[in-house]
Amino acid sequence: MLNLFSIFDPSTKIFSLNWISSLIGLFIIPQMYWLMSSRILFLMINFMLILWMEFKIILKNKFNMNNLLFYISLFLFIMMNNFMGLFPYIFTSSSHLIYSLGLSLPMWLGLMMFGWIKNTNFMFVHLVPQGTPFILMFFMVLIESLSNIIRPFTLSIRLTANMIAGHLLLTLLSSFIPNFFLFYLIVLILQLMLLILEISVSLIQSYVFVILMILYLKETNYDKI
Repeated sequence: MLNLFSIFDPSTKIFSLNWISSLIGLFIIPQMYWLMSSRILFLMINFMLILWMEFKIILKNKFNMNNLLFYISLFLFIMMNNFMGLFPYIFTSSSHLIYSLGLSLPMWLGLMMFGWIKNTNFMFVHLVPQGTPFILMFFMVLIESLSNIIRPFTLSIRLTANMIAGHLLLTLLSSFIPNFFLFYLIVLILQLMLLILEISVSLIQSYVFVILMILYLKETNYDKI
């Protein structure tokens, strides 16, 4: 059982070279000024345009181009880390809590500091939803405060747990080698199906992470940014 989790071991040193695997995806992303026009560059540009329009719809009239560029870059960074972890002998940084918490906690702290310093009254109003009875107002303040505090942890745990679950399933199936050829073929087909599922999960989880951060940004009275 310990050998199963050894694939997630980043080493016990102060800094392990395994974390450099997070930068491998940067070499795959096509650079417009380094390469000639190609199909992968065309695909990447269309993909970023789709993300741009999707995030712009969520923000509606409260739109800031600089923030959208940051969130698109964050989406590509998380997606490439999730995707690179599917290759053999490449360290999966997104399956560790320190990676996802290091992304979600600073951004959440920045949004909370901006909201409570610049829009204090607006943040206080957010603690009590509209139409709440007077008796339940005190409980709603506690519930909303707790939900705001646990947001970075839910973001990081969701990303980490989904990546760990898929990698563990692939490891378990790869360790199971039956003697009969038909069983071996079934296991191979199951692994290919799980691999396709993991590719979609790596895309979906990065999308969910960025979408939730945009929604948290929108709740801090985005029109004053």
